[in-house]
Amino acid sequence: MDLRQALQVYLLQLRADGRSPHTIKSYERHLGSLLDWLAKQGRSAALDEITPQVLAEFLVSDDVRASGRGGLRSTSTVNAVRTSLRVVFGWLHDAGHTRVNPARLIRRAICSPPPPKALSDAQVERLHEVMAAATGVAAARDRAMVALMLGSGLRIGSAVALDVGDVDLANGVLTARCVKRDRVQRVFFGAEARAELQRLIAGLPGPGPLFRAPNGERLTVRQACRRITAWLDRAGIYDASPHSLRHTFATRLLARTGDLFLVQRALGHRSIASTVVYLQIDERRLKDSIGA
Repeated sequence: MDLRQALQVYLLQLRADGRSPHTIKSYERHLGSLLDWLAKQGRSAALDEITPQVLAEFLVSDDVRASGRGGLRSTSTVNAVRTSLRVVFGWLHDAGHTRVNPARLIRRAICSPPPPKALSDAQVERLHEVMAAATGVAAARDRAMVALMLGSGLRIGSAVALDVGDVDLANGVLTARCVKRDRVQRVFFGAEARAELQRLIAGLPGPGPLFRAPNGERLTVRQACRRITAWLDRAGIYDASPHSLRHTFATRLLARTGDLFLVQRALGHRSIASTVVYLQIDERRLKDSIGA
């Protein structure tokens, strides 16, 4: 059996285990990168010929370390590849598809989680100004989508999955299908998002997807990411991503309430450990607190 066949066997097991499409795509992407690297190197993809040294050479190659935007990928990003190799080859060995586990020597690099990249108040204001000046159906849709993500912390995948019937404007709450673990979550949103959603829904021809492409079909995650990234660029915000809107919501909520558990509930985190990254030290508050 070669690695390509083995990967399909493993992905089948993930689907049988009920793992999320997000998780499945991650393993498929990381192992697919290994397959591409083996092909470029003219090496065999036979499982028995993949050794610890082969995996080590792959992990130090530009295929893993080089960013598509130039420069190097973060340590946490490369750690994700290391974890995928350990998990997949560990499973293949346990399932009897390999005599030895070639990933048994791989270790994750020690690193601190990067701080969440949130927009500053000035950047949020610039983004609103740029979007408010735009006209047309697509701009109105994008304004509602950005307002919702900034006002609720919703992930972009969950946002584009919404239907009109999922939104309760009167109570400021929506039913979201979480892109992680296929969970359904009640999400609350503020007055600004409500106003934009109300205008958006009033202009739609009827029930169906909330955020629609020009052909009336549901906007895809890729399309939504491109649109939001384009708006960020137009606002002169080049060091952020669509996910920064979720980080912005979380950091603002924590600053207003000081309640980490409230932020955990709002973001839908199952573990408080996922929320702790928003506890960033504010030097001004620290200075004030100690009377410096």
